[in-house]
Amino acid sequence: MPNPLSELNLESLKQIEWLLTDVDDTLTWQGKLPPETLIALAELERVGVKVVAVTGACAGWCDQMAKMWPLHGVIGENGAFWMRKDATGFNTTFARPAEAMRKEQRALQESIAGILAEYSDIDFSQDQSFRYCDVAVNIAQDRVPVPPSTTLELLNRIVNLDVESNPVNATLSSIHINAWVGNHSKRTNGEAYIRQFNHGELPSLEHITYVGDSLNDEGMFEWLPTTFGVNNIRPLLATMNHQPKYVTQENGGYGFAQLASLIVQAKSL
Repeated sequence: MPNPLSELNLESLKQIEWLLTDVDDTLTWQGKLPPETLIALAELERVGVKVVAVTGACAGWCDQMAKMWPLHGVIGENGAFWMRKDATGFNTTFARPAEAMRKEQRALQESIAGILAEYSDIDFSQDQSFRYCDVAVNIAQDRVPVPPSTTLELLNRIVNLDVESNPVNATLSSIHINAWVGNHSKRTNGEAYIRQFNHGELPSLEHITYVGDSLNDEGMFEWLPTTFGVNNIRPLLATMNHQPKYVTQENGGYGFAQLASLIVQAKSL
């Protein structure tokens, strides 16, 4: 089981150069962005930690985050692209040609629509039209949560689809089932992003950490030696093959701010 933050060694936190983080219910809480989160992001930036949001959120949300929040960049739709604003302007880098992803997305959405026709109270996410690549089914965003048994049934049906003979990836966040075609993931493009902005090199993994809250974060928990879950991940721990090493005391963005405070403290020693 994960350890509490009280067991953290501040010297290990001092080594962190890159902090990759989920967004929904990790930086946010109950559909809102706490002011503590923005303050924490600004403080991490001040002490030299490069924070990258790695999220299933749509391109529309990612555009706003990359332009407005104190982040190094944003990896969106579970690795389909990344966005970054710097002194040269605003740039989007795609995992694969954008038109190919759009074509597969249209076919996948049509297939999933056929499944959802059997569930009268479940639909696509309201931000589906702002997505470049994935298809998101709304299971808990601004609605009564779909029962876990139904969610798992849907997930299983979606992951067994194929699009033009291509397999479909599907994963659960705290609010959506996200489905897509392609080999990209939070992990693969988290690594690719760091390489691009670290002179083509991947630093020692002790210099990279991740914060998350859901099943779609397991790949990141498996990859990195030091990872964190916010408190609201606890109900899922028993179902996870790869757990975070530490868990905060607070939920969502409040837990993220708690961790950020410790990192800032360590960096100030």
